[in-house]
Amino acid sequence: MDIKRVLSSARGRSDAVAFNGMAFLVAYDPDAANGIEAQTRNCLRFLDTKLSEVSSGKHALLQVTVFLSDMTMKPAMDEVWCNWIGPERNWPQRACVGADLGDEVSLIEITAIAAQSKN
Repeated sequence: MDIKRVLSSARGRSDAVAFNGMAFLVAYDPDAANGIEAQTRNCLRFLDTKLSEVSSGKHALLQVTVFLSDMTMKPAMDEVWCNWIGPERNWPQRACVGADLGDEVSLIEITAIAAQSKN
């Protein structure tokens, strides 16, 4: 069984796992920037990096769940998301969920499933 794991800086978990042509990822703002726009940009930059590490990209996203600590921030997050995701051919199935992210600083976390590029 050939499973690729991109280990997280947090003990006991991975930021990305790839298996059988599929990649499963989590992204967050490692800097915990001030405000949802900055955290969303940093989170998406982190996601880009992890996608690349498992031979994928935003064009191959299949499903994304965005967790927000406050759903009133969704319009501001959407603005950054739409600028990042690009044309319709990149659009995954996506849902947003309000969630307790465990601290007062984290505003957004993203989980994603993507196809891997064929080499």
